[in-house]
Amino acid sequence: MAVLGSGSCTLLRLTPSIHDKRRIATFATQSPPRNDSAVNWVEATSGFFEKDSRPIMLFDGVCNLCNGGVRFVRDNDRNRRIRYEALQSEAGRKLLRRSGRAPDDISSVVLVERDRSHIKSEAVLKIMEYIDLPFPQLAFFLQIVPLFLRDFVYDNVANNRYTIFGRSESCEIYYD
Repeated sequence: MAVLGSGSCTLLRLTPSIHDKRRIATFATQSPPRNDSAVNWVEATSGFFEKDSRPIMLFDGVCNLCNGGVRFVRDNDRNRRIRYEALQSEAGRKLLRRSGRAPDDISSVVLVERDRSHIKSEAVLKIMEYIDLPFPQLAFFLQIVPLFLRDFVYDNVANNRYTIFGRSESCEIYYD
């Protein structure tokens, strides 16, 4: 196997098995290394919380299920305790980095608070704590369910959300 320098083409030569006499060559392009590790994303995004300390719900802006979820939260958040941002937006990508996730990862709803981020079922339960009754109480009882089970259900819905609920051509914008 030969690996060339960064930004170049990589040639992988796999040794054929006894039953297969063909030679296999696979070409792939390596991405140049990122220097994102030098960026402190908490500091870089602290401006989001300077004037407004409310948490930010990051959601897939083209997912019909996600847009419906945002509408549901808005309808049940009379005190406007949560802000919203699409994962695909520039701000969403920066906040994903702040949360330790890849900037193009749209696999989960994320709730970003000033000092912490929540993903998957933890984010859903934390969002429920912010909205009107009876959802905080429901969140309390759902925490009894082990995290691996909650995330298993979450992942199955999330992985099939476009198939089941469809997708939009554009993101709905939610203003306070």
